[in-house]
This record gives sequence, structure tokens and C-alpha cells, in this order.
Amino acid sequence: MASEGASVTIMTKNILTTPLYYGGQEHHTVHTMEIINPARPSHVVGEASAASAAQALEAVAAAKQAFPDWAATSPSERARLLLEASETVMVDSEREATLLSEENGKIIPESTFDLLGLVQRTEFACELVDDVDTVETLPGPPVETLISHKPMGVVTIIVPFNWPIAILGASMPYALLAGNTVIVKPPPSAPLAITRAVQRYAEKLPPGVLNVVTGEDAVIGAPLVANEDVAKVCFTGSVNGGKRIMTMAAETMTSVLLELGGNDGVLILEDAEFTEENMDGLFAGIFASTGQICMNAKRIYVHSSKKQELIEELAKRLEQVKLGPASDPETTMGPLHQTPHWHYVTELVQQAKDAGAEVREFGKLPTGAWAGGNFMLPSLIIEPDPSLRVVVEEQFGPTIPIISFDDVEEGIRLMNDTRYGLCNSVWTSSEETAREVGSRLEAGYVFHDSHGAPTLDQRAPFGGVKQSGMGREMGRIGLRNFQEPHSLGLSKS
Repeated sequence: MASEGASVTIMTKNILTTPLYYGGQEHHTVHTMEIINPARPSHVVGEASAASAAQALEAVAAAKQAFPDWAATSPSERARLLLEASETVMVDSEREATLLSEENGKIIPESTFDLLGLVQRTEFACELVDDVDTVETLPGPPVETLISHKPMGVVTIIVPFNWPIAILGASMPYALLAGNTVIVKPPPSAPLAITRAVQRYAEKLPPGVLNVVTGEDAVIGAPLVANEDVAKVCFTGSVNGGKRIMTMAAETMTSVLLELGGNDGVLILEDAEFTEENMDGLFAGIFASTGQICMNAKRIYVHSSKKQELIEELAKRLEQVKLGPASDPETTMGPLHQTPHWHYVTELVQQAKDAGAEVREFGKLPTGAWAGGNFMLPSLIIEPDPSLRVVVEEQFGPTIPIISFDDVEEGIRLMNDTRYGLCNSVWTSSEETAREVGSRLEAGYVFHDSHGAPTLDQRAPFGGVKQSGMGREMGRIGLRNFQEPHSLGLSKS
């Protein structure tokens, strides 16, 4: 299928180059950012326009100008337009998924689901259309109070490299349905496919309602965050990145919503039952996207009676892993996205080896043209010292520590002994136990007998506790996070 928006990209020197898009128009820049393939860093995938600070401010101004009319549009009409816009996301999806994989490194089926995630999450958001303008009445006398929810204004949404388009779907359609206008800031290292998708989506909405601005953080970060005309910033990324966003937003008292990943834990109890299906799910919940997913499992605590069986189940799946570039249809695991992160994860694994932990590595590194890519052998780290960095820190890579325990209370203590709290999982054949133990795990979302995105209920609010963030995306609570409560007290004599 041909792309509906032929103007979505321009070609410069035979290299695909994406423009800025704000106020309903494309904008080009003096400078561009070169985007490389992490499977072969010598290969340039394309270039993204690098906005100036002035252009970022222009985008904010365009969104601010569009806000009153969009806020005055009925929720039902907004939902209709959003659903129509979402139909453009999968246009020429094979080409777009290939582009995303080339700049990101993950396999093409995952990139296809990344695109589809924005479509599905738009649909989930629009199912809440009747909740947008609901009014609660607190009866009088002497005062009858009407509690409603109003749009906030301009919202900046900053997304990471790993699943940029699907992650955008957790916030953007909710913000737009609520009546806000939006500026999307794609990740500087993987901005091409998401910029194209957002522009196609935006072209179906009134000018200025949805905008996309690419550029270097140091240049456009402040105009899009520390700006009195920006009502809210929604950021998904690292803890340190979230702290920087909070610091910048504090200058203008801008509201923030932060989803900062987490060192997510798996708690496998003595009565857990392993099936092919749930072990496939756990394997994907650890190693999908080369371990680079915020809700992926990063630590496993397993009852000692189940330890050997668990290791065997994971090992037999790791033995089937084929490392390689996304362009190879036999590839099941791609490279890490950035070289500095490859060094970081490699260091964590080496430290575990040096400390005497048993490290089992699987697969073979690519050779030939792909020998210089950011590939890393996936591994299991068995019984590492709990104080090691690979246990304490979020490794965000294809390795996981496995630590045994004998007492449920000990297992719960180990799970909660972290500064993070995004997603956890509890594995038990008893629903009653799952309810009791799951309620004690300190995380925003807890899975039962599964772990990871495929079984995430996207109708539920998503976000973390502790240093995994603040605020929630998706669901009715996610919608309310992009609205301001408004109380009107009417005198009743």
C-alpha cells in the first residue's frame, strides 16, 4: 500500500530525512542528526531534522494556539478524529517496521507490534469518551458542588528508543481525548519511524493539535519542558532522566508524569506450575527486545525446590536464540541499542563472573559484516551475591540473575528490597495466594503466572512507585492524569 502522506519525508543526498511537523506544516532545519543501525554502526539508516530552540518554541506556540478550539470540540468528535487518525499508523507497515528495526535494532515482528500498539491504545482511550466530561455532584445545602475535569493545555510527551510508538500510545491519545494539544519529542537515537507515524496521525487532526519535534536534548529540552506555555510533561525513560525533567519543570511549576522503568522482580513460589505456554511467556518477559523493555523481568527469586526446573526451562529456550540483524528473518534477538549501554551491561555480567557467580551464556555472536554490532550473548546468572550491581541495578539487557529462597516471607522481602517498583509477578497455582502475596509486592502492576507486555491489561492504569515514577498512564486514571479537577460550588439557601 502506498503511503497516504507523500510529504511525510524528504530525501536529501539519497538519505531518508524526516522533517519537523508543527502547526499543520512541515519545517526543515539547518542541522540534522545522523541515525545509525546498532547492528552495524557503520551503516547510516537516515537523518532526522535537528530543531533549534526557536523552532521548539514555535511548536509550543502552534500547540497553544490550537488548544482553545480543540478543547471546545466535543469528546465524541475528538474520539472520532483520533480513531480516523490511528488508521494511518499501519500504512505501509512492512516498510515502517523495517525502518524502526534498522534504527532500533529489534526484530521486525516486534517493530510491527510497536506500530500496532499505538492503534490499539488509541482504541482503548476512545472507549473512555463518555468519561471525559462526567460531572459529580456533591449535594447541598448550603452548597451544591459540581466536580468536573478540564483539559490542561499543551502537553509535551517524551518517549524512549525501545518501543517508542507503542509507548506513545499510552499517553498521547489520552491527552488528546481529554482536550489537550500535544508535542511529541522522539528519542534522538531512534526518531525516524515514530516521526513518520506521528506526522501521518497529525495530518488527520486540526493544525497544531498534534506536533512532532526532533532534536538534541540540550537544545530543545528546555523549550519543551521549562516553558510556562507547557501545562504538562509526560516522560518515559531512565531514573536520572526523570530527575532532570523534574528539575527543569520545577522552574515553571509544570506538572510531570514520569514512567522511569524498574528493576522488576519475579517471585516463583513452591506450588508454581510450569507449562510450555507460561514458560514461553516468562522467557519473552525477560529477553524480548534484547531485554530492553521497562516492564521486562530483571530479577528472579525462585523457591529452591523449583530452581533447577526453572533453569532448564529458560536454558532450552536460550539455546534456540539466533543473534543477528533484524534484516535476517532467522534472527530472534538483535543488538543492544547503543554502544555505551553494551559496555554497561557487559560490565555487570563480568562483575558477576569475577565475584564467583555461575554465568551461563548462550548463542553465538554474529560474524562478517555484523561483527561490529552491539551484540551480546544472553545469559543466566545463577545465585549471584544479592549486593552485586546486576541484581541491584536495572541492567536493561539480555541477562538475568536467579536467586533461590526457602521461605515465602524471605522471597517477598527480597522482591521489595529495591528502590524501584514498576512491575512484578508472582507465580503460584493458588489464586488466593496470588491475591495475598501480590498485594504485598511493592509495584504499580503485578502479574500472576505471567510477566510482560503481552498479558498487560491495557484498560488498567500503568506506572510505578518509588523511583519508578509518578502518575499513571492508560485507563480512566490515565485519562484523569491529563485533566485538571474543577469544582464549582453553588449556593443553596
